[in-house]
Amino acid sequence: MSVRFGVFVPQGWKMDLVEIADPVEQYEAMTAVAKAADAGPWDSVWVYDHFHTVPEPTVNTVFECWTVTSTLARDTSRINIGQMVGCNGYRQPSLYAKIASTVDVASHGRLYAGLGAGWYEHEWKAYGYEWTEVPQRMGEFREAVEIVHRMWTEERPVFTGRHYSIDGPINEPKGVRKPHPSFWLGGGGEKVTLKLVAQYADACNVGGGDPDLIRRKLGVLRGHCDALGRDYDRIIKSTGLELDLNESTADTIGRVERMVEAGADYVIVYVPRVAYDHEPMLRFASEVIPQFA
Repeated sequence: MSVRFGVFVPQGWKMDLVEIADPVEQYEAMTAVAKAADAGPWDSVWVYDHFHTVPEPTVNTVFECWTVTSTLARDTSRINIGQMVGCNGYRQPSLYAKIASTVDVASHGRLYAGLGAGWYEHEWKAYGYEWTEVPQRMGEFREAVEIVHRMWTEERPVFTGRHYSIDGPINEPKGVRKPHPSFWLGGGGEKVTLKLVAQYADACNVGGGDPDLIRRKLGVLRGHCDALGRDYDRIIKSTGLELDLNESTADTIGRVERMVEAGADYVIVYVPRVAYDHEPMLRFASEVIPQFA
């Protein structure tokens, strides 16, 4: 199986820019990683949609997801740019669809538009978003996914739901990639999220690199695809890998092999300290990626 790979840029969310004092230099360090990845053989670069650092909020830089996506679209020429994943609660789904359409054009069709229900409670409250329990957030997410898809595929869509409504919005241009911007849904919820993947998405992100969890979630996804008449093989099955800088190349290859055996065909890698040292990312590109071409 041919496997594609993406890499996260250092955005600040994981405290990965704190050793750089100047915010302009921080942004340029992030951009430099994207440009290095653009040289190949990476398929994509990725950002998170968060406002505060983890594992706890600190007074440190975190660059905003869609702003970064749009600037990286113009700072690179080949690579795809995605979010893992956009938080539905931070933007009306109709606005999300419009933003994504615009960035898909700006990138000449290189956008991977990610969307999820959201989870980082203190961040929602700090920024003035209403924090609701899981059933409501999942209900909102379900409606949002349908609205976004319809904004990309219909001329004047009309939708009235419990949480959102649209009344014939004009969304032009809808994007460059056909039939619409590549739609990635994050999360492993078996009753809602994975069914939405089967209904609407081009790609999913499940399992957090755990082979057993990947296998289970993809089994559920296959069941939804069978029930809905969707071709399971046409959906990209992605998962994550946090690179261990002390691990041998052989051990890293072994970890990826187990993810692939579980059903993943796309791996998105987080490289610690890549803002300060590109070498581990470049070594992964030269020694690991070719093993899965």
